[in-house]
Formats: sequence, structure tokens, C-alpha cells
Amino acid sequence: MSVTPQLTSRPAHPFWHRLRLESVMGTPLRPEGIVSCSMLMFRVIFHLDMDAFYASVEQRDNPALRGRPVIVGTPPTQRGVVCAASYEARKFGVRSAMPSATADDYRKPDGLTLVPEKEKVQFLRPLPVRALYGVGRVTESILNREGLQTVGDLQDFPGDLRALVGSFGPTLKEFAFGHDDRPLESGDEIKSISGEETFLKDTDDRQVLRACLRQQAEDISARLKHRRLGAHTVQVKVRYGDFITLTRQISVEDPLTEAREIYRLGCFLLGREKLVSRPLRLLGLGVASLREPSGRQLFLL
Repeated sequence: MSVTPQLTSRPAHPFWHRLRLESVMGTPLRPEGIVSCSMLMFRVIFHLDMDAFYASVEQRDNPALRGRPVIVGTPPTQRGVVCAASYEARKFGVRSAMPSATADDYRKPDGLTLVPEKEKVQFLRPLPVRALYGVGRVTESILNREGLQTVGDLQDFPGDLRALVGSFGPTLKEFAFGHDDRPLESGDEIKSISGEETFLKDTDDRQVLRACLRQQAEDISARLKHRRLGAHTVQVKVRYGDFITLTRQISVEDPLTEAREIYRLGCFLLGREKLVSRPLRLLGLGVASLREPSGRQLFLL
């Protein structure tokens, strides 16, 4: 049974908290229930969206920009991508990490949403089934064909969802009611390190490309050494003037930490895959499969 703790005005004992416990129906379970902290395992998850942060800072520092569309990025006379866009700008289809000319997404204004434990089921009801974790396009299509469009439809479904989505059925039903006991992943583990550069003009000049790749390799190497990590995969990324983007990668047995090794494999990939067959708009270099280094000799897999 879900319970909502409410602290009373009385001072708390060092080892006990005096709380009034109320059931979902609002009937007190005990007049003055005294429970230990270990008995209450409520989780509060706070998600902070910083997507418009830089634009918000500009609007704070310059009051004349408040309420107006603001885009933070490179000068309009140069190439680049949008670093941040205010919510006013998003009404015109501008969003972060996209060239302004091709942005086509619209997002709601920012705000604070609090979902109390006792209101979570009702909060979930109008949301589309796709909003639930684990529901992708295929699962969504299967559910929609059965008339299950919203989370509320899942909550009210009298049958066994396993007939529709297999073993995921019971878990999906739990998610529909806001029950999720999976441990929270903080995402602190670094899975890859990369860098990329958008050129002012498309270029296939080998000297320019090599200099760019070498600088990226040095930056990556410094970050690897700072975190005492080695990489087992090197990846290159290229984007052409028509925005076609390609990535290629190679893996090695022993970990990479030195810039010259990362740079050499980056050049090898560009040459082997003939990626500079025409001028590039963007060139990127990255490493992945990060582990603690143990060995120096390279063996291509």
C-alpha cells in the first residue's frame, strides 16, 4: 500500500520520526504512527533539463532579451550548430544541436512539474503508451492495433498483456501504474570521449584535415590520461556539404592512451574507407570501449 508521510510539528527523536501515515483513501492507518526511517523507502527523482541553459543565462544578464527568441551559437556569418535556444525561439522550430536552417522541432516551454506519489496513476493516464520505458515503435504499433493508445488504456486493460507483448507484459502493466523499482542509474560512467569540428568552408585539404585530427587526438589523449583510462575502439565521423554523415570505427586488443596512436588509427580509417572522396563539412574523432590500461602493443581485431 502506498503511503504519504507528513511530518508533524513535534521534534523528531534522533532515531525515530513521528509521522502521520495516511492510506491512499485518506484514512489514517494509526492515530500517531511511529515508524523507523528504514521502514520508509520512498524515492524522489529530480530531473533537471538544462537544454536551454545558455540562452536563459543571456536573458538573465540582458533583460532586453527576455521573452524574445534567443539562439546561442556561432556568428550568423559562420558555420556552426545551435548551442542553446530559448523556448521563444523553439516556437519557430529552432532547437539545440541543429543548424538553424534545418531545425524543425517544437518543444514545450520549461516549467516545474511535481508528481506526488498519490497522484502518479492519474498523471500517467493521458500519456501515450510510447511514454513508458521499453515501449518502442514496434511495441507501440502492437498496442495501438489493440486499441491501447494511452497509459490509461493499459491501466484499464482487463486481459493479460503477455498475449500482446510477451514476457514484457507484467512489467509494462507495473510501469503503467508508476511502479518501477529498478535502481536509478546516475550515468556517471564515461562510455566514450570524442571531439569534432565544423569547418568554415567545406575542405578536402589534407594538411587541414590532418591538423584537425591531430588536435582532436591530443585532446582525447589528455582526457583519457586524466581519467586513467585506455580506449579499445577508435571512431571517425565525417559530414559532407549535403549533410550526409558517415562513421567508421576500428577496435584493438590493447588499450590506447597516446595521441599518436589515436591519430594514426584515425588516419587509417579515413584512408581505408576513402571518406575524403569529396570536401568535408565536419570531421570528428572519438574513442570508446574504455577500460583501465594494461599493455602497449597494438593488435588489430
